[in-house]
Amino acid sequence: MPPRRAASRAAIRAASRAAAGAPSRRAVPARVAAARAAAVLAALTASALGFGALGAGAAEALPAAADPAAPTAVTRAALDPALAEGRGARVDFAEQEAENAATSGTVIGPDRTAYSLPAEASGRKAVKLTPGQYVEFTLPAAADAVTVRYSLPDAPAGGGITAPLDVTVNGKNRRSMTLTSQYSWLYNQYPFSNDPQAGLLHPDWWITECGCVPAATTPAPVIAKPFRPTHMYDEQRLLLGRTYRAGDKVRLTVPAGSPAAWTVIDLLDSQRVGAPHVEAAAANALLFGADPTGRRDSADAIDRAIAFAKRHRLPVYLPPGTYQVSRHIIVDGVTITGAGSWYTTVKGKGVGFYGREAADGGSRGVHLSRFAIEGDVRERVDTDQVNGVGGAMSDSTIDSLYIHHTKVGLWFDGPMSNVKVTRNVITDQIADGLNFHTGVTDSLVQDNFVRNTGDDGLAMWAEKTTNARNTFDHNTVQSPTLANGIAIYGGADTTVTANLVADPVREGSALHVGSRFGAEPFTGSLRIDGNTTVRSGTYELNWNIGLGAIWFYALDRSIDQADIQVTGNSFLDSTYNAIMLVSDWPVKDKVRIENVHFKDVRVDGTGTSVVSARVAGSASFENVDARNVGAVGVNNCGSFNFPATGSEFTLVDRGGNDGGGTTGPWLAGWELPNTITCDDRPPVVAPPAPSPW
Repeated sequence: MPPRRAASRAAIRAASRAAAGAPSRRAVPARVAAARAAAVLAALTASALGFGALGAGAAEALPAAADPAAPTAVTRAALDPALAEGRGARVDFAEQEAENAATSGTVIGPDRTAYSLPAEASGRKAVKLTPGQYVEFTLPAAADAVTVRYSLPDAPAGGGITAPLDVTVNGKNRRSMTLTSQYSWLYNQYPFSNDPQAGLLHPDWWITECGCVPAATTPAPVIAKPFRPTHMYDEQRLLLGRTYRAGDKVRLTVPAGSPAAWTVIDLLDSQRVGAPHVEAAAANALLFGADPTGRRDSADAIDRAIAFAKRHRLPVYLPPGTYQVSRHIIVDGVTITGAGSWYTTVKGKGVGFYGREAADGGSRGVHLSRFAIEGDVRERVDTDQVNGVGGAMSDSTIDSLYIHHTKVGLWFDGPMSNVKVTRNVITDQIADGLNFHTGVTDSLVQDNFVRNTGDDGLAMWAEKTTNARNTFDHNTVQSPTLANGIAIYGGADTTVTANLVADPVREGSALHVGSRFGAEPFTGSLRIDGNTTVRSGTYELNWNIGLGAIWFYALDRSIDQADIQVTGNSFLDSTYNAIMLVSDWPVKDKVRIENVHFKDVRVDGTGTSVVSARVAGSASFENVDARNVGAVGVNNCGSFNFPATGSEFTLVDRGGNDGGGTTGPWLAGWELPNTITCDDRPPVVAPPAPSPW
């Protein structure tokens, strides 16, 4: 969850030469606060006016495939599921993209340009509806619940609006959802603003849009407002009241009288939830005064249930209902379970389940499962402790939660060990989805589904104390609006396996290995194995260049102590490069990247190169097959000194590196021994959609 600052003056001066950029740093989050003052969740009653077509992006005619009689394709991260088989979170819902459904609206996109509605949509397309229009999905399997991902306009002065959406099945049983944009629409520079008409938050920062530092520019540049709109989507869940069959048709209709000028529908997730879970032998929170209607604050009642449960070695049970909690629930040595995340919701401003601070010994034996945490975070304030789950929790499990509208879904401050985070859904966060921060060891993050984070989807950040022996496995991360899908900042013996990452938007990409934010060095091994990325390799705002779907960044120090193995990965439809290794201009002659080995990798489509090297060092390549490469296979700039002896970066060919693009085999000749093939900003050639190899 890094605070982001503009480029240094040295980097600004270097921008016109080659690799000018804006390093970022991380702020240390505040320690866990004591109980926060109670506050009631604000009513969703904002103005019904909107911005019209703000961020609507390009439009195209309704695709012929969206025949009303045709079934709606089931996808995973807007991919044919066969292209992601065995990778990503094993979830119990089916994803269907609106652009593949029957509609009377207009398909927007494809477009990967930041600050546009298509860019932040899954698959970079969505459907825009005006009042009276609909989009209709055919259920692929029995379902009694749906999740709608959507966008509404902001209010003219910010703060969001609300608007209705009608849901019918087979033309009957109409239910009305009240959508809101009160948790969407951030603007401007970090840490962002909710005011679309605000001037620059940092007029002394480098601005790519004008290629200048505004405070030092005469005359001052005119910056269009709203400046850099982002975080445009939200999602809402709905129980349908009964189970419908495969083949039944779910229609989403914007009522004729809707106050929203437009409603964008991105996708529909459908599933069968079933009956609520009942925990009979437990301390039932209702018996201790918890209010399932949400009218009274239930924090004290839940505390009493926890105290009783610990004395009698029982779990705490939260029956179906909505429980208002406007502070942290401190947990240690306790199990808390709900009736299921569709039935039990803990909701409020400042809500969170926190272990004790590591400095106070942390917590142990915490087990949280089967409920939703619904926050009320609408702006990014990094010192606020408004995360869904936080603190230090060793020997603990977090399973089957739905975490929505908090700052960070789960932020762990170690030292701590042996926490397992499994089968959770984490969406619409202002910052990270999950972060292992400082001394987290022997822990697992598996089968989690993360969508629409405002910073890294999943991160390990070894600040001051190293992280060690942690694993991110079989997770899905979709549409982070800033930074990376999965990011590793230092640490020892780390494993990143079988994840699916799609559609990062800017200032990051799908997979990231970074020596930055004051992280401890990479040591031991780093294994990045069997992951799939799609529509990644994004635009880096500050450097004004394209990144790789996977990118290594040496800033604070060299990346040269760990054995880094990148094996069996698939990089699909990369907007720019598939692989990038880079440093920043002020440290380009001080840092290196070494001991990185790519093996059994498939690259299907790049806008530019397979490999972009902008740093000193070396990497080896074996059985890296590529096709549909848009530019020269290797863009080797090294450290931009261009010595007569060749680039400062060496590519080692270990054989079996086949395929390429219009320029011929992607690796042949460019590695002998370290040929300079530097094009700072090569033309981008959009690749075709990925297909079976």
